[in-house]
Amino acid sequence: MTPPFRRPRPFVLIALACSSLFLAGCAAAVPLQPAAEATDPACADVIVHLPESVGDQPERETNAQATGAWGEPAAILLHCGVEVPGPTTLPCKSVNGIDWIEDDADAPRYRYTTYGRTPAIEVVLDSDVVSGATVLTDLANAVEYVPATGGCLGPQDIDIPLPPE
Repeated sequence: MTPPFRRPRPFVLIALACSSLFLAGCAAAVPLQPAAEATDPACADVIVHLPESVGDQPERETNAQATGAWGEPAAILLHCGVEVPGPTTLPCKSVNGIDWIEDDADAPRYRYTTYGRTPAIEVVLDSDVVSGATVLTDLANAVEYVPATGGCLGPQDIDIPLPPE
């Protein structure tokens, strides 16, 4: 003789429903690699001051030191402690007092790297989802925790002596 079917108690059903909602809200951490100088104390200052949202994209958990990510799926990635860029012919833009080198070689994915700050910070974004100007503006308050030691220069900033006549 088989035992009669027992209906689950209401509190069991409520507990199961709540736990499934909780687990559904948990997104996996964005897998990233830390930059070479991610342990620089200035990176810690930047990371603790990152905004909860960037360009209307919600902040995501990452699995690497001195990194940040926003969006579902991640449309904005940040690494602090990347190699400090040297002189370049890539465009250099100033947004809210922060100078950035813009690399659009992989458009619509744009790579922005701070210029004149050590450690350097790199931001990669999907321009189909969010604009570079919005992202760099939203990140400016956190990035300025790395003091500027220089900035963008153009041909007009270089004093080239003229040859004697």
